[in-house]
Amino acid sequence: MVFLRRLRHEVTGLIQLFLPPSCPLCARELTGFDGARLCTDCREQIPPLSASRCPRCALPYAGETGSSHLCEPCIRSTPPFTAVSALGAYEGTLRHAVHRFKYRGELNLDRPLGEMLAEALRPLCDEWRPDLLVPVPLHPRRLRQRSYNQALLLARELGKNLSIPVASRLLQRRRPTPPQRGLPARIRCHNLRGAFALERPLAGERILLVDDVMTTGATASECTRTLLAGGGGEVAVAVLGRARRHH
Repeated sequence: MVFLRRLRHEVTGLIQLFLPPSCPLCARELTGFDGARLCTDCREQIPPLSASRCPRCALPYAGETGSSHLCEPCIRSTPPFTAVSALGAYEGTLRHAVHRFKYRGELNLDRPLGEMLAEALRPLCDEWRPDLLVPVPLHPRRLRQRSYNQALLLARELGKNLSIPVASRLLQRRRPTPPQRGLPARIRCHNLRGAFALERPLAGERILLVDDVMTTGATASECTRTLLAGGGGEVAVAVLGRARRHH
């Protein structure tokens, strides 16, 4: 499985070397690009989150022009992370792109998605400069099945674009957890309790935690608690997609 994915990645590189660059999502020929970006149409189909969202967890609200205020879950239980930045709402073209990147092994999407997320993160990084980028880890068993961690690939692209070091092994998943997709927040929190550990202690570093999607925030919260308990300073979260509703 690992060999086949690496072979696919190499073949994709060779094709892009000898053929005109095309959009990795719609295959439309690109002009004036280096072959590693999305076409203008696909980019425009991934609008940024509206200002109408929770300032803590970035939960998008239904109205596009409503005020920015804390959502009910953040009022009831303040998340341990300080803020969440997302490329956009987890729907439409962005959801399709993340699904292909995460489940279909289309690793060539790491660069365009990483570049777009880096653009969205620049205001945060100008005001709150992280010391480290930390990807949400996979358990070794899941990593062997998938052969790659999409959060790590994304963190590496962010590191290159934002000039921030990536601590790829700092946060580790020490026990396997069942798939979280479709589960309510209460069950997700229960499944993740004590699932993460640190490779080494921290000394007050500011951490930007990187993942592909945030739904209920259970994974980001448990990772953040582990980082803070291990000596980390403030923790913010960066994701590609932010789901519109808590379930």
